[in-house]
Amino acid sequence: MEEKAYTPDEVAQLFQISKHTVYELIKRGELQAFKIGNKMRIEHAELERYKENTKAPAKKHLSEPIPIIPSLSIRLSGSHDFLVEHFIKQATNTLNLQIQPSYIGSLEGLMMLYRGQCDIAAIHLLDPTSQEYNLPFIHQLFVYESILVLRLAAREQGFIVAKGNPKKIEDFHDLTRKDVQFINRQKGAGTRFLLDSKLLSYGIDPSKINGYGSEEWNHLSAASYISRGMADVTFGIQSAASHLGLDFIPVAKENFDLVFRFTDENKQSLTKLIHYLQSNNFKNSLTDLEGYSISELGKITYQTSKTEETTC
Repeated sequence: MEEKAYTPDEVAQLFQISKHTVYELIKRGELQAFKIGNKMRIEHAELERYKENTKAPAKKHLSEPIPIIPSLSIRLSGSHDFLVEHFIKQATNTLNLQIQPSYIGSLEGLMMLYRGQCDIAAIHLLDPTSQEYNLPFIHQLFVYESILVLRLAAREQGFIVAKGNPKKIEDFHDLTRKDVQFINRQKGAGTRFLLDSKLLSYGIDPSKINGYGSEEWNHLSAASYISRGMADVTFGIQSAASHLGLDFIPVAKENFDLVFRFTDENKQSLTKLIHYLQSNNFKNSLTDLEGYSISELGKITYQTSKTEETTC
């Protein structure tokens, strides 16, 4: 029996929230959805997962003293990644820190950090001129701020296709074939930066790609189009293909970094997070690493002079 899928209107009624809020949750990657034609649907299992993740902790008995622990909520914005999800979960449990993620894409995450609207940005932005990741953007934006850039992992990016690669997709020129349907990532996503850079280098006109204008907000959402037979190929990370039992054709390896912006209010919490990321405890907690290299995990690739004493 096929699992029930809900419309955004039905989800809004179930959660007693507005339909606009449902679409925002989908847009930010906090609620996974798929499309049938132009209609958005959310599976029952995904609703259960979301409810479990947002469930409030059980109330303690009234006779028990409730400790008051002052804590700052750390805001993380940027690209969605499975290692980032794992880091947030582990850090929350181990360090007793509250981390609020917002998966809105690398560029927008970095801009939120620049505007002081978050504390950490998760990014993988390829500069098409230098072919260097992340630092060219950081050097342009952050001049006087206290900034530290820490390597999380290197990731494999490539074509995600159905099992057995039935359309025989091998390179970027295959995306322009009339029998190939593509699903893209949104503008501002690091994956979109890499894709567009590759298309430019091969002299490929994006308008020749069926589905280039169809956008999804995270790797799993894009890959789900392939698993459901609604598209033939997307460009994304190997771990998303593995999660859905799809085939993967590697194209490039990219650097995925976390950018920390220190303030008087957050520096103690951020320093704890950095030390935890560099610890053996965190490294040993990583088990499912297909498509990732963590040989440089915890490496500081850039920091301003203001941060050096803080992180020693």
